[in-house]
Amino acid sequence: MSEACASAAADSVPAKPTPPAGPNYGALMKDGLWSNNPVLAQMIGLCPTLAVTGNATNGLGMGLATTAVLVLSNMLIASIRNLVSPNVRIPVFVALIASLVTLIDMSMNAWMYELYQVLGLFIALIVVNCAILGRAEAFACKNPVTAGAVDGFAMGLGFTLTLVVLGGIREILGSGTLFAGASQMFGPAFHVLEVTLIHDYKGFLMMILPPGAFFVIAFLIAGHRVIEQRAAKRAAAAQAPLPDGAHA
Repeated sequence: MSEACASAAADSVPAKPTPPAGPNYGALMKDGLWSNNPVLAQMIGLCPTLAVTGNATNGLGMGLATTAVLVLSNMLIASIRNLVSPNVRIPVFVALIASLVTLIDMSMNAWMYELYQVLGLFIALIVVNCAILGRAEAFACKNPVTAGAVDGFAMGLGFTLTLVVLGGIREILGSGTLFAGASQMFGPAFHVLEVTLIHDYKGFLMMILPPGAFFVIAFLIAGHRVIEQRAAKRAAAAQAPLPDGAHA
């Protein structure tokens, strides 16, 4: 009888709810760097991508500035996500992002003046970069601060790498150099990045002009899609059932 009572008592105790799974930081990094890359997959933020990537140094500077805004804005928005009414969330997000961009703009003007002169208006245009407001709306306002910071860092890193690759290809083809002027814009420590790949190179002018940016970004996006399609086909083939009598 006592065993039956104990069993009944145990059955009457409600099971503890399973805590929700935390964010998968590995998946967030993969999304930002490749699967959901702001430029290659979503094709957003193309204005600064095409305009400031005449060389790898400019792409690096713009990418780092955007990454800083992404991380800080995601953290701020995630921290106030339960305090802001859904009816006014977009104006609040835009105001926060604009404030952060202003701080980044003033900081670059103070400590990276050469880079600030090159990027110019495009720093202020970070405010209207769809990648930043999109991550704030789609992710940061629905997740904790740490996850928001990781998401912002991943998206910013993916954006930065794309700008550096795009700028690097254009710089190599157009000037025969890589990271030219990095020491002047970021400081003497970055002199190690400056490389002259082709000496006495006459240059391919179109690559450092706007048409060159369109050509290179088209090839990068096409390459990204080809790799993604092949990966999807391999995954589908791996999941397909084997025919009768076949062995794995």
